[in-house]
Amino acid sequence: MNSLFGNWASTLRKNSLLLVLSMVLPTFGISNSVLAAERIYASYSALELSISVTALEKYAKTGVISDDLAAYQQYLPVEKLEELRRILLNRVKVSPAVVSQLLYTSQGEFLLARLAQVIKTKSSQPESEFGALRSALISASAESGGLTLLNVLRKYPSKSIHLDVAQTFQIATELDKLVNQTHRAIAAVSYKSNIEANSIQKPNLSQLPNLEILGKFKSQKYTLKFFDSKRDRLLLTDVYIPKISTRAPVIVISHGLGLDSSNFQYLASHLASYGFAVVVPNHPASDTKKLRSLLNKHANDLAQPSEFKDRPLDVTYILNQLEKANQSDLRFKNRLNVQNVGVFGQSLGGYTALALAGAKINFEQLKQDCQLTGLKKTWNMSLLLQCRALELNINNFAKDYNLRDERVKAAIAVNPITSSIFGQAGLNQIKTPVMIVSSSDDTVAPALYEQILPFSWLANPQKYLVMLAGATHFSTIGNANPTNQQLSLPAEMIGDASQARRYMNVLSLPFFQTYVAGKPQYVRYLNASYTQSISSKSLGLSLVKSLNPTELAQVLDVKGGNSLKKKFLTP
Repeated sequence: MNSLFGNWASTLRKNSLLLVLSMVLPTFGISNSVLAAERIYASYSALELSISVTALEKYAKTGVISDDLAAYQQYLPVEKLEELRRILLNRVKVSPAVVSQLLYTSQGEFLLARLAQVIKTKSSQPESEFGALRSALISASAESGGLTLLNVLRKYPSKSIHLDVAQTFQIATELDKLVNQTHRAIAAVSYKSNIEANSIQKPNLSQLPNLEILGKFKSQKYTLKFFDSKRDRLLLTDVYIPKISTRAPVIVISHGLGLDSSNFQYLASHLASYGFAVVVPNHPASDTKKLRSLLNKHANDLAQPSEFKDRPLDVTYILNQLEKANQSDLRFKNRLNVQNVGVFGQSLGGYTALALAGAKINFEQLKQDCQLTGLKKTWNMSLLLQCRALELNINNFAKDYNLRDERVKAAIAVNPITSSIFGQAGLNQIKTPVMIVSSSDDTVAPALYEQILPFSWLANPQKYLVMLAGATHFSTIGNANPTNQQLSLPAEMIGDASQARRYMNVLSLPFFQTYVAGKPQYVRYLNASYTQSISSKSLGLSLVKSLNPTELAQVLDVKGGNSLKKKFLTP
């Protein structure tokens, strides 16, 4: 899922037919086609325009307008033609091996179905439409020029392509609205952060310990094998034990979909150097092995619905086992304080952290948001994953999934999915301190839908919203072990990873020191003034402690804070 949607928002700006395609097409990727498109027929009301692909290619590469294209020059201003040229050649770097297989998942096919309403071959068979579109996307990404709109048009396995202009204009309007609202929401967070920063005394950094450097404690890493026979889950778990004389509070790090424990070695090592015992499980049905299985066509879905309950239960089971091992295993020697636990999670791991902190799955909200009519209108692609949770309730109707672990005293959720899986009612169950980290350029779990608005719903006064301006969904993810054979992502899909990881180190540490280790002196790092003082130009950092739905509604020109979510999810 991460790679599938990674470049979607980078081109959401203009309002023309081909630009809309450039916004949607780059989310897919890869195979070969025999035929190639020769002409494009763009229909709008009773008017149909016919342009050869050769004419478009010539204009894109040389700037020369052939007779075929010149016939429509009167309808297109000069600046639009120039924009068209840029759009045709704009290359989106994707990870082809991952994208090719994700097109065959239920989420990928749902998107293909939406796109097939706009791009048609006049075939009477929907399967043929899907196949042609998939083939074009696959073939284009395998071209030397990469995945560009021009290559998609060139590689379409049909002599002619029919485009529904009216629908594409409607999509453009929806996407423009989404992007503008997101920008305004992020600006509101920055503005509120400035207000909070000006209301407190500026920190004297020379008098504060530098949390970027490693702490004084060495640690020993162990890889333990736990097996939950009731759920048939083998849980390979990395445990970092600091060499300290007192009992160490425990921090659990939950990785995202398609990752594993190695991706957060940087954070685990940092926290352990300050005296925390750090536990990093490998969630077996949503880790690197799961992604490799998908690539090898041994699986056909990104994650099973059961992962929404099994991931939090993984953590609870491991904590139970560590409690026992703490008494009997000589490696631990009663050095773990398993009653004081903090959880850090990224993406699906962010969901896991919030569930363990007390957020409850909101089946009523899911039923409301996962109606097919609504899904066909939303551009929040994370909903396609969240809606899978409804399957948990098919055989267990009205079952109350309480996944909270009372030992969890604080949680950090980075790029979590929250809007429907929890909703306002589910998030309001959280009574422990929570920090939500959002990335402005996140196209997997969009900032507005999944972090900013959900943060405004939290009733818990001990809450923090951190915004990484310029970061993507992948910026905080560390490098995996080379032996794990994880697929590398293009640099533009990651952003300034070094700064993002730096921020995770220096914010996670005082948060967990304050609310898990019981060291209140660290709270002086958890404010807007401090985050502004360490913010870099390459990746902006801001923090707010308060933001409510009414404030957001005012900024976004939406009447009534209570209806805010409904208006966002159905443009």
